[in-house]
Amino acid sequence: MTEYSALARIEESLSQLEADSLLRKRVLLESAQGTHVRVDGRDLISFCSNDYLGLANDPALAQAARDAISEFGVGAGASHLVTGHHRLHHEFEQAFARFIGKPAALMFSTGYMANLGVLTALLGRHGEVFADRLNHASLNDAAQQCGAKFTRYAHAELDQLEEQLKKSTAQEKMICTDLVFSMDGDVADVEHLLELAEAHDAWLYLDDAHGFGVLDDGRGGMPASARKSDRVIYLATLGKAAGVFGAAVAAHANVIEWLVQKARPYIYTTAMPPMLAAALIESLKQIEAGNSRRVKLQQHILKLREGLGGLSRWQLMASETPIQPLVIGENAEAVAVSKKLLERGLLVPAIRTPTVPKGSARLRISLSAAHTKAEVDSLVNAIREISET
Repeated sequence: MTEYSALARIEESLSQLEADSLLRKRVLLESAQGTHVRVDGRDLISFCSNDYLGLANDPALAQAARDAISEFGVGAGASHLVTGHHRLHHEFEQAFARFIGKPAALMFSTGYMANLGVLTALLGRHGEVFADRLNHASLNDAAQQCGAKFTRYAHAELDQLEEQLKKSTAQEKMICTDLVFSMDGDVADVEHLLELAEAHDAWLYLDDAHGFGVLDDGRGGMPASARKSDRVIYLATLGKAAGVFGAAVAAHANVIEWLVQKARPYIYTTAMPPMLAAALIESLKQIEAGNSRRVKLQQHILKLREGLGGLSRWQLMASETPIQPLVIGENAEAVAVSKKLLERGLLVPAIRTPTVPKGSARLRISLSAAHTKAEVDSLVNAIREISET
């Protein structure tokens, strides 16, 4: 039988990825998500989850889901615009909008679908997207697929963004940015971005995947001026600090109504199971009342930063969020350090190109309120020992 050339090219490309230390491999989680996990048959302390508040295995959330299963079953059975839009979806949307301080909200099954839905519904070939170069891949994909001109500005370089906006002749403009950048952990300057949006009559779309539940009082990194502005559209993903699944977009009521009518990833997919909406309603209560979790999380962040300050070989990037990136440099060395930590029972992922720029491979340390001080100390000590060998 003749060898299929396309398959041969795939096999060659996979071999090259492995040679370049870029071949990704899934680990097998055999326990509930949390700071203590069983992975590939080993009990480990995890520093790689986005479960920043420790809600992914919270008993109250689990009970809310069980109660909903007993009453409403497992599946939604249809899309939202047929018979899949459940009372629990509606209750969560209303509660989320109130909590965030926006007039209305809409649930999506994932943040990826939300980004795609918002940009394709609000922009077309006469529009222009202005995007921070370090935005998440889902925002970049949405910008490329919405039909608008796609213009990127250097990370956090708002003077460059201003010049781009001045030159734009687009009928519809949208500034898109992560609120907390997922690989660097720094926070966008929302006040300045809003000033630019107002000056140039643009939408401001904030993807707050990693700030919701964590920053300020849990409402994320959106200042009061942005909550009041009709041009600001806010996204929170619900599988990170919220501990469950999905995403929610909050905006002016007419924007949300337009998304219901025009956002294809919302319209043409089966609705999220009602049991997940029930868990999210409980999660929102926990987030609103969870200042003690946020205080503990901040203590862990400070402890880690103090412990890893002044490393001679590697650089801990500036971040006040649970995302603490330790830049190693080359892909192979980052993978090697990750493996050495794994030998010590510590699960910390190595992040490589193309997720981060070449030469900036790193350990992406994710902290949770569910960690203990002793666990943070053990990670600090292990990294310091490895750095000295």
